[in-house]
Amino acid sequence: MQSNATTPDQYIAELPEDRKEVMQQLRETVKENLPPGFEETMQYGMISYVVPHSIYPDGYHCTPTDALPFMSIASQKNHISVYHSGIYTDPELLAWFKAEYPKHATGKLDMGKSCIRFKNPKKVPVKFLGELSTKVTVDEWISTYESVIKK
Repeated sequence: MQSNATTPDQYIAELPEDRKEVMQQLRETVKENLPPGFEETMQYGMISYVVPHSIYPDGYHCTPTDALPFMSIASQKNHISVYHSGIYTDPELLAWFKAEYPKHATGKLDMGKSCIRFKNPKKVPVKFLGELSTKVTVDEWISTYESVIKK
């Protein structure tokens, strides 16, 4: 469910009432915890946290005019999604996430390669996702991106 919102505030304002509070909490928590250098924007119809062109002028290899994506949050049709490129590219971070998840959330972990899905908005482990947000710096992400993804 891609949004046509042009700002994160507009994105949140357009959400159904049962999703607004958790999405705003998630947004604030991610912003408070991401290491310096990441920038909040709208990208691909989601609230996204990117490495801006001022830090990484090459941009995203698929679309160089786009800033380098790192993390996004979205309210999809049937779930809340958190997309985190670090868990997709770093096996150690993924292992940490999977081991810690049961300590912070109820229910089975529902995830794809970089997408973590939460069907119940009341069960999003916001603080834990904030901790995940701290795990990769801008420089670490650029280095990983260049060595693992951009070939």
